[in-house]
Amino acid sequence: MVSCDGESGVHVKAERITDAVAYHGEGPVWWPGWGGLKWVDMLAGDVLSLAPSGEVTRWHSGSPVVAAIRPRSQGGMVLGVETGFALANDEGKCSLLPPLWLPGDLRMNEGACDPEGNFWCGSMAYDRTEGAASLWRLMPDGTTSKMISDLTISNGLCWSADGTTAYYNDTETYTISIFDWSPEDALHNRRVFVDLWEEQLRPDGLTVDAEGGVWTGFSNGGAVRRYDASGVLSAVIELPVRKVTACTFGGENLDQLFITTSREGIPDNEQPEAGSLFLAEPGIRGMLPLVFAG
Repeated sequence: MVSCDGESGVHVKAERITDAVAYHGEGPVWWPGWGGLKWVDMLAGDVLSLAPSGEVTRWHSGSPVVAAIRPRSQGGMVLGVETGFALANDEGKCSLLPPLWLPGDLRMNEGACDPEGNFWCGSMAYDRTEGAASLWRLMPDGTTSKMISDLTISNGLCWSADGTTAYYNDTETYTISIFDWSPEDALHNRRVFVDLWEEQLRPDGLTVDAEGGVWTGFSNGGAVRRYDASGVLSAVIELPVRKVTACTFGGENLDQLFITTSREGIPDNEQPEAGSLFLAEPGIRGMLPLVFAG
């Protein structure tokens, strides 16, 4: 269901499709090889799956945190976990790769694959120390590199359909950024795509649709917004909870938008729908995720 409301763009209705199954729901990914949608209960270290019946199942990654997941070309998935990266097979058996740092101060937070099949995942400090985070790259041969430093809460990341640009959120900047991308220069020429400073909106996870629109959840805004390719607000999905963490397109025709939410820091007697999975049909198709080649 959509309606138009002047300069604020098209308003899309979201439906709650699960109970509050996650404490900190994040990182939804639709992949046909998985049989549909998976997402994470990040601070439980669990990967959740949505069955066609609506049943939600979960398995534990072996790490206290599982921050991001993406499909692998050979089956299974690559994961961002508390101290770095991990690989899992189709049965959910998870192998942690050598840690990038010792447990304690930092954890991974969000990630995505680039057009070359590398997996990028960004970190954050548990206490949100400014400048303590970095964006890391895992290559198919297992090589890891710190690619961008001096970040604070490294968050949503997604490439455009033509693979020439990527959109990125460092939540504490109150901006959605855009990078140029090439195999030779990786992510470079960072600049502001949307400035949210005046609204004090904290951009979280994001995805890009087939028309070049950027959909971003807001961890303090109770909504998902779409900005068109020129950065103009074109659609809003309002939710009944404040912490809207991420979104992704899925369904047989990639025309359904799945939205994760969190109840981290929310008292038990408030916002009972926080931690649920929501679904919207915005009338636009998305794209399948890029795949890890390792």
